[in-house]
Amino acid sequence: MLTRKQHELIRFIQVRLEETGVSPSFEEMKEALDLKSKSGVHRLISALEERGFIRRLPNRARALEVLRQPDDVGAKPAPRAANTNSTAAVVRPPEARPAPANDVIEIPLHGRIAAGVPIEAMETAAMLPVPAALLGAGEHYALEVSGDSMIDAGILDGDYALIRRTDSARDGEIVVALVRGEEATLKYLHREHGRVRLDPANAAYEPQIYDPREVVVQGKLAGLLRRYH
Repeated sequence: MLTRKQHELIRFIQVRLEETGVSPSFEEMKEALDLKSKSGVHRLISALEERGFIRRLPNRARALEVLRQPDDVGAKPAPRAANTNSTAAVVRPPEARPAPANDVIEIPLHGRIAAGVPIEAMETAAMLPVPAALLGAGEHYALEVSGDSMIDAGILDGDYALIRRTDSARDGEIVVALVRGEEATLKYLHREHGRVRLDPANAAYEPQIYDPREVVVQGKLAGLLRRYH
């Protein structure tokens, strides 16, 4: 059996997920349950997690997943978020619920992609928060773009290129290519006449042509983040 507060909390989290796709903040949970401090919320969440009712998703901000609901017989209705016109939502099993569109994932930030610096040498402990909607399946990392060789593809100096890690790609895809084990570059990939051609997206630059043994694909472009000053 759950305590009344545990029951109220899991119902509140479920309602918020159904209505907005985002877990409530600790402050919102504290106010909804009329608790005096956030430490009380932490204790309730830990208890629910230990008993298998919810889980915290790693590397994500404000991300809780409801795994199962307690028996609703005789339960006190869950507190509802203020200023909402939504009626009670039908609870779907976790596997059928769409991922929150504005959930955030942290991925490794490997520095600037620049000539003479292989990806391996750029790896750091830095992380970049990225909206989950920008990423698909697979393992991802981010690189800060240096230069204007891909400007006609909408990739500007200072952008963050979001890269899905892979060692293969189709012709015409934008990839991170490690050339001769020492130069990492972001270019269009093409194969022709037994050679590999790396094409820029800027008429001021010439295509680069290599023996296939000189080029290793280390990922392909999955998305972009841009800062505006």
